[in-house]
Amino acid sequence: MRKRTLGGSGLEVSELGLGCMGLSFAYGPAAERKDAIALIRAAVERGVTFFDTAEVYGPFTNESLVGEALEPYKGKVVIATKFGFEFDRDGKLGGLNSRPAHIREVVEASLKRLRVDAIDLLYQHRVDPDVPIEDVAGAVRELIRAGKVKHFGLSEAGAQTIRRAHAVQRVTALQSEYSLWWRRPETDVLPTLEELGIGFVPFSPLGRGFLTGKIDENTKFDANDFRNGVPRFSPEARKANQALVDLLGTIGARLNGTPAQLALAWLLAQKPWIVPIPGTKRISRLEENLGGAALALSARDLRSIESAAAQITVQGARYPEHMERMTGR
Repeated sequence: MRKRTLGGSGLEVSELGLGCMGLSFAYGPAAERKDAIALIRAAVERGVTFFDTAEVYGPFTNESLVGEALEPYKGKVVIATKFGFEFDRDGKLGGLNSRPAHIREVVEASLKRLRVDAIDLLYQHRVDPDVPIEDVAGAVRELIRAGKVKHFGLSEAGAQTIRRAHAVQRVTALQSEYSLWWRRPETDVLPTLEELGIGFVPFSPLGRGFLTGKIDENTKFDANDFRNGVPRFSPEARKANQALVDLLGTIGARLNGTPAQLALAWLLAQKPWIVPIPGTKRISRLEENLGGAALALSARDLRSIESAAAQITVQGARYPEHMERMTGR
């Protein structure tokens, strides 16, 4: 697999990473641990060197899983994790917390779960309105100086927050949702990243599975699947949004690619410093996704996609209201 560098930071990773959240969190029952470890290691064997996790996934269990799976590959892979939430004594998720003292506590715990001496890329998971971003960046700067963190990242931050953080400590990457059905970052975030030399890591590059063509208005999700509460996944919205999947299928068939592969190829074609992180529980889907990196889109293909997509209005909010309030500051 080819490599990409995240902005001007020098952090080199495979051009597609693996989002590990769904192996233990959010998308129905967690995968069996042995199966999840096998999938992560299968990704390494296929050239993936970039793996994404967070303390909140589980919580805590996903970091532990990733740490065990990747321990044999120390020094050969890049692991990204995140801070920014707090939990009660029972491990139940509470609110946001990016106070410097809490960041330091989280990093110590993440280092142990990930079985590493330093975190390759540490993101603030969501912007905390109660803590100045300069204080957050300063805390991470000190952790970098102490050798416990190598690179600093932000997630779902707006352009002004990115600028303020970057002025204190270089931001290596921004992780936010971006795909053919969520293109808001193009307005002001992508230009800001390009100006400052910051890489972009799109999560949910396949629209939480919808852009694969395997979900329709009749699909039933597991009771523990968070998509049950997402407006964009109501049966009515899925029916309306099928037009976008049909577009991917039509153009993909002409290029001998699946809808998922076309969606990933489109993202890779946007900027050379974009590294999507699709997730999956199945090796067959992993292999399909990685095939998206081999699907070359010409300028004519991209114009065709843009023209057709412009005629489609995606229906439904991407998050429930309480979650949307934590994004884009």
